[in-house]
Amino acid sequence: MKIPKRIASAVINSLKGGVVPRIGLPYITVGRETEISALLHDVDIIADGGASFRFIVGRYGSGKSFLLQTIRNYVMDRNFVVVDADLSPERRLQGTKGQGLATYKELIRNMSTKTRPEGGALTLILDRWISSVQSEAAAESGLDSADPAFHALVEKKIHEVIQSLQEMVHGFDFARLLTLYYRSYTDGDDETRAKVVQWFRGEYANKTEARAELGVNIVITDDDWYEYLKLFAMFLKRAGYSGLLILIDELVNIYKIPNSITRQYNYEKILTMYNDTLQGKARYLGIIMSGTPQCIEDTRRGVYSYEALRSRLAEGRFGRETYKDMLAPVIRLAPLTNEEMLVLIEKLADIHAGLFGYKQTLTQEDLIDFIKIEFGRIGADVNITPREVIRDFIELLDIVCQNPGLKAADLMHSDQFEYAKAPLDEEPVAESFAEFEL
Repeated sequence: MKIPKRIASAVINSLKGGVVPRIGLPYITVGRETEISALLHDVDIIADGGASFRFIVGRYGSGKSFLLQTIRNYVMDRNFVVVDADLSPERRLQGTKGQGLATYKELIRNMSTKTRPEGGALTLILDRWISSVQSEAAAESGLDSADPAFHALVEKKIHEVIQSLQEMVHGFDFARLLTLYYRSYTDGDDETRAKVVQWFRGEYANKTEARAELGVNIVITDDDWYEYLKLFAMFLKRAGYSGLLILIDELVNIYKIPNSITRQYNYEKILTMYNDTLQGKARYLGIIMSGTPQCIEDTRRGVYSYEALRSRLAEGRFGRETYKDMLAPVIRLAPLTNEEMLVLIEKLADIHAGLFGYKQTLTQEDLIDFIKIEFGRIGADVNITPREVIRDFIELLDIVCQNPGLKAADLMHSDQFEYAKAPLDEEPVAESFAEFEL
């Protein structure tokens, strides 16, 4: 594979550090076809004016974040706007000290489009909207941009978008700020434009400051930030995008909240978002949250401790181990198979060789031996994750790359790698690779 070194470096360094790269994912995506297909079906529904809510559940290192980032890239290619955030002790869905607002700020800060995948796309989106309205008006009327009639037509089209938002909760003030942004844009008033963007980002501390600078009597708060994301979803559709996808990772940070009442308030927020999407109260909006099985299923502290959510999300009698229901609200990630892991490390070996400019010398037999050793550890069938296997493999590649006389097979069968081997009388994964034997 020929991959730009910038992307190859991001992929290798991210994976070695145990985090998911935000670029280059198509080069290393393996498996997860059914999960991706199910989530992309949701995307089609969102683009048609619907809404969806999904939970992605898997153990640490099982590929939850990888799947989220993969979907993120897919939907941006389909003209969606994506906002994403990881929850933390300072970022929750609800809080008394600004933790909910902090999550909103992080989401808006990471607002991304196909042309601005790294985030920070809010200003670009607003400017693009105004420019597209002006272009549409010019094409329809044939008027010159200096003609007063042209400006009247543009104002009329802007008003049509704004009018459609005013019936929603907080829609009047949201629409008023869009109008203010448009007028400051056409007047070349960069200072006011910056203040409006600041308001949309949730950076005004109180109503007094917002009223003095922008003439609005409202600011985004811990309690109502989700309502503004629903407004953004509707606005983005009218601005020419397919919809808005919200990605929230690390739900375990809600599970870890020591105060039970605070946890319940956060779960209540999830319930509100869940009900909105399923009952048609939100449009052009998708929400995906991810967490570990414990933070979802623990009936004492997890999502299932909130009975209204447990009754909605728990599996029925049929969707158990044998048959997985990918249309259910909770998608549980199965481990990648040994064969899928083999394909993945083959890709990584090629990327690593291209990045550091050496000829890839690992044979198919070397790769199979590596997988056998990794999955042959005691307890590997339930405990090992793709993250650990990938990190070990990249370390192996690094050492072989820096020691040209060293063969991968010698290193894998050396004393340093002995800890990973299964006992001599055990070969738990050998049968899985019968078709790969050379």
